[in-house]
Amino acid sequence: MVTIVQFHSIRTCGGMGGGGPGFGEAGVGGVCEAGGMPESPEVQALAEEVGARLAGRALADADVLEFRVQKTRARPLQTLVGDRVAAVTRHGKLLDLAFASGAHLVVSLGRHGWARWGGADAGEVTDAGEATGASNATDAAGPTGPAEPPPPALAALAFDDGATLELTDAGGWISLGCWVVDDPREVPAVAKLGPDPADPAFTREDFDRAFGARRKQVKAVLQEQESIAGIGNAYSDEILHAARVSPVVHAAALADAERDGLFAATVEVIRDAIAARRGIRIAALKAAKVAAMRVHGRAGEPCPRCGDTIRDFTFASTTAQYCPTCQTGGEVLPLREASAD
Repeated sequence: MVTIVQFHSIRTCGGMGGGGPGFGEAGVGGVCEAGGMPESPEVQALAEEVGARLAGRALADADVLEFRVQKTRARPLQTLVGDRVAAVTRHGKLLDLAFASGAHLVVSLGRHGWARWGGADAGEVTDAGEATGASNATDAAGPTGPAEPPPPALAALAFDDGATLELTDAGGWISLGCWVVDDPREVPAVAKLGPDPADPAFTREDFDRAFGARRKQVKAVLQEQESIAGIGNAYSDEILHAARVSPVVHAAALADAERDGLFAATVEVIRDAIAARRGIRIAALKAAKVAAMRVHGRAGEPCPRCGDTIRDFTFASTTAQYCPTCQTGGEVLPLREASAD
């Protein structure tokens, strides 16, 4: 049986300087969790660290503490015990541990999932110099009050060298999922993925196929995994701000120059973020994401380009951010008040 060590994680809630929802909210009235949904730059860094730590190691034990996490009931995680990790990669926002036998453990982190080291590595130190071990669970209060309790580990993988990888979910509803398969494409979320802008093979033709003449808001297209893989709420805000494009304009309405700029921004923002996150320990990745954002989560702060006030707006079930001067010609987009429920 794997021993689960719960420890403190870095969290922030609310807007950054403006009191708006910002990072940490799953949506309007949602759950607080710093860094929000894992997106391709952070999952890429996660895959690289996990791969470097676990390549060649044999799985000694697997413990699933929440049955809903196990999506392949006929092939539970325990069937991988004794198998050795061959490589760790990602598909969009999903993590893929490939084993020597040819089996794959595909992990969907969903909206609030993440990973951390347990066992002998539970007291690792982040790049910010802050311990993340259990002894740190009573650290000073965060910016909005007492520190939140750490998210629970819903599954844990123990390896023959003493390393333990814990999979967590901080949401009010469980979005973490694990599949044991022979081919990652057996996982529906992988099978339907569109091209990835981090891939050197990603082309303007791929981008144009995703957007086409669709009467769908460009922010929605950027976040649609079947169209473009790996982008969520945060990086779509960053891409649209970099391109000076309104998040609510329909793809069909984009002028040629806007389409050119949006393609360039999509590639540049994602690839630059992957490069910037590389080498950051997984315990510090979400904090690094928060710190790097120029508009997302920064409602009430000045736009770094023009100085106008960054604003919140309601998009689907989430709150997103934009600059009226840079992106909407001064138009203020609607914001629905957060539910008290």
